[in-house]
Amino acid sequence: MSAQIGGLHHVTAIAGEAQRNFDFYTKTLGLRLVKKTVNFDDPATYHLYYGDGLGNPGTLLTFFPWKGAPQGRKGTGETEATALAVPAGSLEFWRERLQPFLTSSEITERFGERVLAFADPDGMALEIVETSIEDDARTGWTESEVPSEYAIRGLHAVTLALRDWESTVRCLTGILGFEEIGTEGGRRRFVTQPGVPGNVVDLVERPDLPPSQTLVGSVHHVAFRLPDDAVQADWQHKLLDARLGVTEVREREYFRSIYFHEPGRVLFELATDAPGFATDETQDALGTALKLPPWLEARRASIEIALPALDTNLERN
Repeated sequence: MSAQIGGLHHVTAIAGEAQRNFDFYTKTLGLRLVKKTVNFDDPATYHLYYGDGLGNPGTLLTFFPWKGAPQGRKGTGETEATALAVPAGSLEFWRERLQPFLTSSEITERFGERVLAFADPDGMALEIVETSIEDDARTGWTESEVPSEYAIRGLHAVTLALRDWESTVRCLTGILGFEEIGTEGGRRRFVTQPGVPGNVVDLVERPDLPPSQTLVGSVHHVAFRLPDDAVQADWQHKLLDARLGVTEVREREYFRSIYFHEPGRVLFELATDAPGFATDETQDALGTALKLPPWLEARRASIEIALPALDTNLERN
């Protein structure tokens, strides 16, 4: 029997302008840029990773910035919103800080948690959710402009928009080992590894919407945690047996990945926790240099010329 899938590892989305993306996630949200690399499948594009001080799995938002690409189309078969966890009592601070980005100034409640909805400059739907220290002891990145008592701790949940959720429910519970824990306001909630922060998947049905189109402002995929390569191999065999079309293992340098589409068309990834982001930079220097995988080093000069300028100096005006 395969070991249980962990909580969220990271969420990867498509951005527009790289500089605007960097400024919003590091300055406005107070996350740390923990790795500046390229899309290994499209090296003319950055792959930017933001998270806590070490880039721990479960704290990561990552982006492919494609300047000039069209805006994505909202619809079914996509991650409708990505929720970030903050300490209880933080939402008034965040409502003030995020005023230009709020999609509603109202603080709502969902499954007993207070929620604030907003969007990043590219239109990616995000939420801030208050969690207690008993449920989430993560500290986030505490050396940003955001006071540490309000800092984003990491990922909390993803909401998947589906035309019909039944096949996805069967996949989550029957194959992936999630547990359904409640229904509220037309939303069904599932968790993996109860008690672990960042373990929530919500489903909503949107039968009136067209299929989504994944471009700027869209989530590209949702990644869940696996402890090591052996467990990943077990899951790869299990997914093949379930005929979910899983990929071969792909080397991402800071983790290893397999990918598959769940029945509702959302792209899932199962990523290993190891080896982490300090393999090619010290912890103090994370995110300060352009890092390339060994097979792209010979092309460094041409890759650097093709990439847009990106100023990661947080002290500039």
